[in-house]
Amino acid sequence: MADPWLTIIGLGEDGPASLSPASRDALAAAKAIFGGPRHLTLVGAGEKGQPWPIPFDPTPVLAHRGQPTVVLASGDPFWFGAGGSLMAHLQPQEWTSHPAPATFQLAASRLGWRLEDTLCLGLHAAPFARLRPLLGKGIRAICTVRDGAAVGELAAWLAANGHPSARLTVLERLGGPHERIRLITGEPPQDIAAPVVVAIEAKDPGLPQASGLPDDLFQHDGQLTKRPVRALTLSALAPRPGEMLWDIGAGSGSIGIEWLLAGGARVEALEANPTRAARARANVDVFGLSHRHRLHEARAPEGLSGLPSPDAVFIGGGATDALLTQLWKLIPQGTRLVMNAVTLETEALVLDWSTRHGGHLLKVELSEITAIGRKRGWKAALPILQWSVTR
Repeated sequence: MADPWLTIIGLGEDGPASLSPASRDALAAAKAIFGGPRHLTLVGAGEKGQPWPIPFDPTPVLAHRGQPTVVLASGDPFWFGAGGSLMAHLQPQEWTSHPAPATFQLAASRLGWRLEDTLCLGLHAAPFARLRPLLGKGIRAICTVRDGAAVGELAAWLAANGHPSARLTVLERLGGPHERIRLITGEPPQDIAAPVVVAIEAKDPGLPQASGLPDDLFQHDGQLTKRPVRALTLSALAPRPGEMLWDIGAGSGSIGIEWLLAGGARVEALEANPTRAARARANVDVFGLSHRHRLHEARAPEGLSGLPSPDAVFIGGGATDALLTQLWKLIPQGTRLVMNAVTLETEALVLDWSTRHGGHLLKVELSEITAIGRKRGWKAALPILQWSVTR
């Protein structure tokens, strides 16, 4: 960074008062200063000031490449800030950064919370559903939100999604002369000023952390891998951090959702039925996982072309010899493949392929209690033959 043209400056609510000499020099030398209207006002950017386009787009900044330019961000520019968005377009020698204390740090210090034990989420531009897999009894979270109205929306979302007892603290304009901190009881006040964060102390149980969530958590039309079989399937798929799953014949999307909840990084799903595809997307949205799950309305193997390479593959329906042949050519060595067979025809296909390629076979036969008049008896589900193999 011998001569960077771009300086990214973290700004607090106290404006220029806490800026370092290097930040002040960069502002004075800048030909253009980018930031939100509030940032530009705080530093008195004047004619140099250029508000960010909506939606956010780094193109105007990049147009000034080679000229002294400043980007203003709240607190730490690399913690839910503009810094991370700009990096995809810059070389290391082009920029330097001067961060200020992040909003999360300021909030934790006001509340006396250990930051390393606290969830920090940027919900100012993300759905509240991102909280659903994370919140549980005793969990603390600090969340940036869009504005004062969003505080009430968040409180309503929590009440409707299993956390009516959550304790909420609203922290406004932290680090400046207009800082205010209020515990929310009942309806949130109407005079909440941005920038604002909400601190959540969850009191209610969250989602179970084991694979095999209750079936009624998913919208479905019966095309659903049932809870016990789903748990066995996730165990065979063995999700790990950073890994990609191909979910072929996604149905309700339950396997892909639980892959992500169990630690997998990404899902590329195929579902040819438009109604089921829409339902699967809705399920993914409810769990707050749409940023990590991409569903294609397509059939396999045609829909597999161009997808990023998987670490694991699940075939949930419609398997044929042609599909397995093409899939075996596509997936790289070391990919884990799991397939559940219900019909005799698919079972025969599995037996043939397992004879040729090895792997592990598991016969799953389950029965559940059902009413027989005024008494009870066992009702057997269709047996399932599960094949798991590593390419």
